This record gives sequence, C-alpha cells and structure tokens, in this order.
Amino acid sequence: MFNVKLGNEKIYDISLPGFRTAMDFLSRPGLAELPEGWIELAGGVRASVQHYTTKPAAELSFESHEKYYDVQYLVEGEELIGVISRSGLIQKTCYDAGEDITFYEEPEVSGGVLLRKGEYVILAPEDAHKPRCSAGKPEAVIKIVVKVPVRA
Repeated sequence: MFNVKLGNEKIYDISLPGFRTAMDFLSRPGLAELPEGWIELAGGVRASVQHYTTKPAAELSFESHEKYYDVQYLVEGEELIGVISRSGLIQKTCYDAGEDITFYEEPEVSGGVLLRKGEYVILAPEDAHKPRCSAGKPEAVIKIVVKVPVRA
C-alpha cells in the first residue's frame, strides 16, 4: 500500500529487482497446487504459501515488518486486510528480529483492502496490516505472501 505520506517515495523503491522476482513467481501457472510452506526464490526473496480460513477481524492483530515488503497475493477466496500507518500505534509486542514482526494494539480507526482471487497488495514496513480477516463470513483461502527485502 505504501503509506501515502510525502517523502516515503524516497524511502521505498519498488524498482528493486526483488519485485520483478516476486511478480514473475506470482505470474506462473499452478499456484493453487503448491504445498504450504516456504519457497526460496532469487536475491533473498522468498514466498510463503498459506492455506487457512479467514477469521473475524476482532480476533486478529495488526503487525508490521522491518526487513521486508509483503506482496500479499490471493490465489483463491476473498480476504479483508486491515491497513494503517504504524506511526503512532501502540505496540502490543516488542519487535522480534528473528521473525521480523511487531504486533500492535487495535487502533481506534483504520482502513482496509478487500482482496479477491488474483489480486495483490504491496505492504511496506511503515504499513501496519491485519491479514486473514473475513469479508463477511469466514472463508477458506489460498494466499501467497512474497517477502521482498527492503535493501537488496
């Protein structure tokens, strides 16, 4: 999503080769048949194939990452992803460098992106996001999250 704050265009560079690697991978046929788990791609880019059932947003938490952009692509199903700038959010957990994740308390107001089959969103480190939310009722989805290093 890239936080639409003037100046962020100088921080995040979607012309990095990692984004081409991510898009090439997501464009290949047979994504729905991939088994769950991690797939190592080129240049430090890796993909997580996920199969799960979405949940009510109230059961989930906002998160952010320091080292990677998330390219979240929906192979099957429908999912709502909460999105808000992490600036000013209250941390629920300290940053876990090993997992590259911080969780946040629920903000009073946030936005969201509805993803349907074949759609993706790019989330930058400044974008706190709450994935896996149901858009109405819980639904089985297949999603691939491609992690693109911020600095290659």
